[in-house]
Amino acid sequence: MQVIDRRKALAIAPIWRLAFRPFFLAGSLYALLAIPLWVIAWTGIWPGWQPAGGWLAWHRHEMLFGFVMAIVAGFLLTAVQAWTGRPSLSGRSLMLLAALWLAARLGWLLGLPAVLLAPLEMAFPLLLAGALARLLWAVRQKRNYPVVVVLGLLAGADALSLYGLARFDEGMQRQAALAGIWLVAALMGMIGGRVIPFFTQRGLGRAEAVRPWAWLDLGLLAATVLVALLHGLGVAVTLSPPLGILFLGIALGHAVRLWRWYARGLWRVPLLWSLHLALAWLALACLGMAFWHFGVLHNASLALHALTVGAMAGLILAMIARVSLGHTGRPLALPAGMAWGFALLNLGALVRVFLYGFWPHGSLWLAALLWALAFAIFVWRYAPMLCRARVDGHPG
Repeated sequence: MQVIDRRKALAIAPIWRLAFRPFFLAGSLYALLAIPLWVIAWTGIWPGWQPAGGWLAWHRHEMLFGFVMAIVAGFLLTAVQAWTGRPSLSGRSLMLLAALWLAARLGWLLGLPAVLLAPLEMAFPLLLAGALARLLWAVRQKRNYPVVVVLGLLAGADALSLYGLARFDEGMQRQAALAGIWLVAALMGMIGGRVIPFFTQRGLGRAEAVRPWAWLDLGLLAATVLVALLHGLGVAVTLSPPLGILFLGIALGHAVRLWRWYARGLWRVPLLWSLHLALAWLALACLGMAFWHFGVLHNASLALHALTVGAMAGLILAMIARVSLGHTGRPLALPAGMAWGFALLNLGALVRVFLYGFWPHGSLWLAALLWALAFAIFVWRYAPMLCRARVDGHPG
């Protein structure tokens, strides 16, 4: 099938040919800068101006709806072209979407009032969900409709955050951020369940990928979305043993999938062990949340950072490293140093989760340094690929 007009596609500057290019690069640069900036502000080194809602609100919102959503946009708007056989956003439409994302990031950082910030912020997730829905609906691809539902719910969580900002309601902003985090966890479980067995098969040269258990995948998706909704409603922010049981079930489900996907030899392939480790962090985060609801773990933040740093950022770095190679026409061979990037990010997650209670100030700085180094390696090695045409001469 001829997905796009080759002549028109090649006339577009390479960075704007497919969404993974600008959003992987912009999201990684933002991650590289935002975490050190947050630690500088949080530790009192920079006591000057405040972003919208203050530094804590900025950190909670921007690492999710800024950094993570940029990567989500890049991945989904690239994948949907392969899913549907129809051209995705490119050229001017992609430039407009990227400009809206950047304008919202600047709006938060510069402390725009909520009445001006809200339309800037909401334009990006709504247009993203709409673009994806339009392409999926055109071919009636029902299998991927849940992706649009999760994106719609993420837009709702973002709107709730803005409403809390306008009302100076810190609790509502926290509920919105937690809801968004668990919606992204649902998306991670759904996409990871599709690609990790396939990538493992290809990476190890196996004849077949592990067949999914549809009931388990659907159960994990439904349970994680339920957790997100309960956070958005404020139900899950206080201790609840029944919720602990739900989290325990989600942790067990992810552990079972990892056990089924495991194959000898994956630890020799950084593009594989990085993916498997990210989903292991997700299972650990759910287990930590179960322990918190049971009253065993006294700080839910540790479990949440296992999710956001270990699982979320770990999966992001592994996926963008692989997707960028494949979609620029390169063999799946990591550039020099990128495996160290995976290792540094996972080490940073270990520091943030397990050392914070004993060494709070130092562990924040060390975790931020390791995070920044990991994303700096990605930007250093991948920015030239993302800004140049495919090496095989094809569009994209």
